[in-house]
Parts: sequence; structure tokens; C-alpha cells
Amino acid sequence: MMASGGSTSHTTLLRSRAEGAVRPFYGTHQTAVEAPPTAFARFLTFDLKDRADRAGIRRMLRIITEDSADLCAGRSPLADSEPELALVPANLMVMVGFGPELVRRAAGAAAIPSWLGPLPSFEIDALNPRYTGRDLLVIFQADDPVTISHAARVLTRQTTSYLTLRWSQDGFRRSKGSEPSGTTMRNLFGQVDGTKGPHPKDETFPRYVWGEGASSENPSWLSGGTGYVLRRIAMDLDLWDTVDRPDRERAMGRDLAHGAPLTGGGEHDAPDFDARDSLGLPIIPDFAHMRRAHATGAEDVIARRGYNYESDADAEGVAEAGLLFEAFAHDPLKQFVPIQQRLSQMDMMNLWTTPVGSAVYAIPPGCQPGGYLGDTLV
Repeated sequence: MMASGGSTSHTTLLRSRAEGAVRPFYGTHQTAVEAPPTAFARFLTFDLKDRADRAGIRRMLRIITEDSADLCAGRSPLADSEPELALVPANLMVMVGFGPELVRRAAGAAAIPSWLGPLPSFEIDALNPRYTGRDLLVIFQADDPVTISHAARVLTRQTTSYLTLRWSQDGFRRSKGSEPSGTTMRNLFGQVDGTKGPHPKDETFPRYVWGEGASSENPSWLSGGTGYVLRRIAMDLDLWDTVDRPDRERAMGRDLAHGAPLTGGGEHDAPDFDARDSLGLPIIPDFAHMRRAHATGAEDVIARRGYNYESDADAEGVAEAGLLFEAFAHDPLKQFVPIQQRLSQMDMMNLWTTPVGSAVYAIPPGCQPGGYLGDTLV
């Protein structure tokens, strides 16, 4: 009796701790696109197996959806062999993206958005084929790495008949509660990363992300969804260590302490690109990252997010660290590519960063109870 009562009490305590740490799974859009980022993430990409035809893809997406909905709510899926690990959702979110081959198998080539494919080549790229586009992307985000590990294992195990895992990478930010809510993350160079919007609460977010009110040519199945670019950017931390603080700030165009533009103000104040110093030189140099990334027209605007990453050392003792850069845009060719072209041509940060992975995915809309992610496609 005591053992049974203790078990029930323990489960009740865990569920109590989980209260307030649940983010909704169902909705018009996939939750992770709009919700504040969590402290940890795991990025997984998969290739479809031959048996994953249209019917197989439908079954696979139902499994992913149903299990994800349970896990995000702090419930154990039916086939979960470690159900206790599901009781702490820790703000778990699961985001799913489709590559062109999945779309083709599910609905035919005509359903593939015009931008869904490899990005144009850029001079700064040194892409590893392993980190290029695959058929399915699944991102797990939560404030607890155990929650992520468990969720990733459940979904990977449940879909092994249809998918082959190609690569997995953990990402991280500051732990929940270590900084005030809403603080802009810092990358491994110590720079604020993600100041520039639009952010989910901005009135322009629906236009640039969902394509609302924009001249979007996306297929109807993607209504309520968006385009997504994932760039794996390796950072040379050892070389960065040799750079003095003023040159670091000029390379970025922001002060390191607060993230404010070098022309003054606060982190979120607009930079004055016309401002000159006593010698008549631009205070924010032409090669500064923030100047190169700044929108030059009505279309080249993206919503951005990022996670730091570190990989284990290889046989030669060489490890890789960097940024998993995410861009959300209803048309990545119109919105993201012009920005990346400017960065490729003259961004001083290229001295210390190298894009080693690049992929584009279609993020389908959210779904309602009884439906599944991708039900507008399949």
C-alpha cells in the first residue's frame, strides 16, 4: 500500500511541476514558428525509404502528429516504453518540415513550391553534403534536454519503417530562468543574435512569414505554412580570440556590451547608416554584418532564429562549433537569397564564419485534433 501510494503521489507531483510548461500543439500554424524559443533543441533530418509512398507518408505523418501531441501535453504515447520520461513536457514543441521529394511522393511534382530546393551557390559556402537538404526535417524544442532526448527517440523509433536518419544536432541557448524573459540570445562569439525582426508579435510578421497580403505564389496546401532555411554556420572561435574588441564591434556594427548600433541608442533602436566619424568614415562600416543584412527593399525581410551548437571532436581532435541559423519566409528565394548574396559579397564576419550546411524546407500549416501535420498535402 505504501509503495502504491508513493507512486501515485510521485506521479501527481510530476504533473504538478509540468503545469504551465505545456505549449499547445494543435492550431492554425505550427506552434514553434511563433512561440518563444526554448533553451534547447534537437535538429533531425531524414530520408524517405522506398516503401514510403503516398499512403505510407500519410501513416507516418499521423504517427508523428499523434505522438507529438501526446508528448507536448505531458502524456505518454501508446507505444512509449519509458512513459515516466513523458510526464515533464518542459515546453516541448515539435516542428516538421518537408523536402521536395516528400512533397512529390505525397502529391506530385506540381505541388512543390517554386522555391523548395537547393539555394543558389554562394562564394563563402563550403557545404558538407551530409548537411544539405533531406526529405523530412523534425525539430524538437524544450527547456529540458531529457525531454528532448526522449521525444526524439520515441518518434524516431515509431517511424523507422519509413525513414532513415541522416543527421542529428543538438542546439542550445541560455537555460530557462538564467536571463530575463525576452533577452536576445548571444552566439558563441558573444554577440547578440536575433535582434532584427519581424518577431511573432510584430504586425508585419504574418506578411513576411505566412504571406498574408503578399503576392505569394505558394500552392494552396501551404496556406498557413511557410518556407524555412536552415544554415549550419561553423565559427572559428580560436581565430576570433585574436581579434580585439573594437574590430569585433566594427565587424558586427553593434557594441558587444548591449547590442546597440555603433551609432548609439539601445539594442532595438534603428541604426544611422549615414552617420560619419571625425574622419568622414561611416561609423557603421560598409563591411559590417548588420549593414549587409539590413533590408534594402520591401521583399528581403525574414524572421530569424538561431541555436548555438558544438560537435564532438573527431579522430584528429578537431571539434566544430557554430550557429544553427533559421530563417522563416513565405518565399525564401525572394526574401532570403538577396540578403545572403550581400553577406557573401562583403561581410567582414566571413573571416571567422563558414556555412557548412544549407537546406530549404516547406513548413506545413498546423492541424486540428483528428487531423495531422501535412493533411492539406496528403
